[in-house]
Amino acid sequence: MKYIIMMTIVLCLAGMDFLTGIIKAYVSNDLCSQKMRKGGLNKIAELVVMATACGLEIGMDMLGRYYHTAELAGVAGTVAAGAVFTYIVLMELISILENYGEISPDAVWVRRIIKKLRNFKDQEDEKHDSEKNDSAD
Repeated sequence: MKYIIMMTIVLCLAGMDFLTGIIKAYVSNDLCSQKMRKGGLNKIAELVVMATACGLEIGMDMLGRYYHTAELAGVAGTVAAGAVFTYIVLMELISILENYGEISPDAVWVRRIIKKLRNFKDQEDEKHDSEKNDSAD
């Protein structure tokens, strides 16, 4: 049952992101079937990744029972599925907020949130790049 709930949440958020993306494109006179097709395929890929994570959790649980380490395998599967679920949910919520910020110019609070998130992302990207360069040396 929890997998159905997780998939439903991801499906609904992906649908809302796609819908707000269409509204944003319509408002900005930038409606393009190529972008919609790419966005739709991206949403399908997200669902495939989420289904894979759920399948991994189920498989790890079954494998753990076979090797009599059900608790350890269950934890590993739950962490994997939970991490993928959390990442997709946060990514979709941010995208929906970005779309809303462009649809509604009066939504100043959204732009503030997005600006802070972008600053955080930029700092993380810089940190990752410097770590990557350090390990290459």
